[in-house]
Amino acid sequence: MQAFGSGAMTNSIRGIRDADCILITGSNTAEAHPVIGYEVIRATKKGAHLIIIDPRRVPLVDHATLFLQPQPGTDIYVFLAMMHTIVKEGWADQVFIEERTEGFEDLAKVLDTYTPERAALISGVPSEQIVEAARLYALGVRSKGDSVYDDERGHSTILYAMGITQRSNGTDNVISLANLSMLCGQIGKPSTGVNPLRGQSNVQGACDVGCLVNVLPGYQRVNLDEPRRSVAKFWGLEDLPDKPGLTIVEATHAALEGDVRAMYIMGENPMMSDPNTQHVERSLRSLDFLVVQEIFPSDTAFLAHVILPAASSLEKEGTFTNTERRIQRLHAVLPAPGEAWPDWRITAEIASRFDQERETNREPGYWHFDSVADIFDELALVTPIYRGMNYARLEGQGLQWPCPEEDHPGTPILHVGRFSRGRGKFNPIEARDPAEQPDEEYPLILTTGRVLYHYHTGTMTRRSEPLHWREPHGFVEINPNDAEAIDLEDGFAVAIHSRRGQVRTRARITERVPPGTVFLAFHWREAPANVLTQDHTLDPVAKIPEYKVCAVRLENPRQNKK
Repeated sequence: MQAFGSGAMTNSIRGIRDADCILITGSNTAEAHPVIGYEVIRATKKGAHLIIIDPRRVPLVDHATLFLQPQPGTDIYVFLAMMHTIVKEGWADQVFIEERTEGFEDLAKVLDTYTPERAALISGVPSEQIVEAARLYALGVRSKGDSVYDDERGHSTILYAMGITQRSNGTDNVISLANLSMLCGQIGKPSTGVNPLRGQSNVQGACDVGCLVNVLPGYQRVNLDEPRRSVAKFWGLEDLPDKPGLTIVEATHAALEGDVRAMYIMGENPMMSDPNTQHVERSLRSLDFLVVQEIFPSDTAFLAHVILPAASSLEKEGTFTNTERRIQRLHAVLPAPGEAWPDWRITAEIASRFDQERETNREPGYWHFDSVADIFDELALVTPIYRGMNYARLEGQGLQWPCPEEDHPGTPILHVGRFSRGRGKFNPIEARDPAEQPDEEYPLILTTGRVLYHYHTGTMTRRSEPLHWREPHGFVEINPNDAEAIDLEDGFAVAIHSRRGQVRTRARITERVPPGTVFLAFHWREAPANVLTQDHTLDPVAKIPEYKVCAVRLENPRQNKK
């Protein structure tokens, strides 16, 4: 958003297969986004170079030209050193920089000290690998075959996910990737861009329609008078709040301090997905009133005063907006069981009863929508990026926003010719280290993520017999050197301790993680990873906690018995 004027995926999934070079960082794409992962494999089979920057050896490394393995939390030094090299070697796209961007001189001054040699000392990535990654990405070099494009410079794309955003410097990481793409002119064209891979199927859609604490539908900031009052007028109100609300972690802190007294949690399981689980539990138990709206009982629902049974995605009509900004129709194929209702109907019914109690100036029946089509068509009226859409137009392949006019075909590629904000802005970034560092008591780094067979907090996938059969138990990946240090054998129990708590699970001894690093997926309620993670240091802009870097120690229970 700061660099381009829009924070969404800039290009389409289909374009990945035609890229000349693909840079993936902070994403286990093959397991967390397997459909996109296969597009990456298609590209490599056609001759694309693949660069992976990740502390863990993820499956797509088997297809990679270069695998840069930084120590957890040090990847920003690699990004900055790549840009240093690109400027020094003359690989930057000077025409693009001059015609379409601003702030390059400020960035260049900062980059001067971030040499590959310095990055190598801090990150552990050899300097020659950093230089080669810079060359391949900047110039869009292919490994074999001809490009489908005629440009003198090849087409390089960046894919990233929560491995770089769920950090106390997550915003800096993303801005660095935006700087890298503009530095090389690798944006605003097919098979290029900066492409966040969303963690759930409708995260993009939820953000689009205002489920963020600082914006209204369509990313209209609440502190801007004109768009806020325009939306308020349409909704029959004089005005709307002009101050951003609290993010999830901020809200749980406020609950424990007595500043938040009630919560309404829909389709979310913070008792497993939020950091420092013991703190989350104390916060939720301190509330006067907790409502949970869910399709299955979750760990969070067990604490609720009221549970509202919701229909699942197969049991309702509506829309999903996927990671490439494509809005698609959703059709019910099963009836909802028992007393379950679609989420929109539950919310509308509650809101309608509020209006009845409060004698508002709105027309009677304001919340009584006849269908999801009515809701979407209203959404299009208050959301500029959806303005040219209606529910009927979404049938079939759907549409990619922005779609400003009724005859507009949608927008597969953002920032063609000009950025959403006009000129792209280079933001000079200095590297910052993770908030929590290893020490003598906690000498290892824990990083968290997902495995192929389960999803998020396991509320759905761990109820699936085939998936449970394939991956029934939690496990922690440990490098053989670290396992040997505590006389730990593969498959045996191990305890993981952090400054917040401890969990016990099975050891999976593997070279996928380097010495000094352990990996634990957060699907396992019997070994919840977020008991260990910290919530005291948030990214100053996005307010996201540092899930991916946490100091821990391992303990062998069998060793203690001896």
